[in-house]
Amino acid sequence: MSSTFARRAAAALSLAALIAPAAHADDVTFQIKNGHPNAMRVELYSQDRDYVWPGDGKDFYLDDGETKQLPISCNEGEKICYGAWVDGDEETYWGVGPNNKETCEDCCYTCSGGQTEEIDLEE
Repeated sequence: MSSTFARRAAAALSLAALIAPAAHADDVTFQIKNGHPNAMRVELYSQDRDYVWPGDGKDFYLDDGETKQLPISCNEGEKICYGAWVDGDEETYWGVGPNNKETCEDCCYTCSGGQTEEIDLEE
C-alpha cells in the first residue's frame, strides 16, 4: 500500500513540475553614464525576489564622466531597478537609491535580454 502512495506522490510531483512555469535565465546589460562631477556607486535590485547585483556587499563604481556596461543574468520577466548614489554621500541618489529604499519613476526595466538605452545620471 505504501508503494502505491509513493508512486502516486512521485507522479503528482512530476506533473506539477511540468505544469509550473519555469523561470528562464536571461542576460541584460545596463548602460549607465555618470554625468555627475563626483564618482558614484550603483547597484541593481530585483523587485521580484531578494537579489542585488553585483551582490556580496559590493557595488559598481563609476568615475565622473564614465559610462559603464553592467551585464547581469536575471530571470526573464523580472523587474530590475537601479539605485545610484554619490560615493561617500548616500543623500545624493538616483533611482531607488542605496539599499533599494526609495521610490522612482522610469528607473526600472524588465529582464528580457538585450541592453538598456544609456541611462545618464546627472546632477
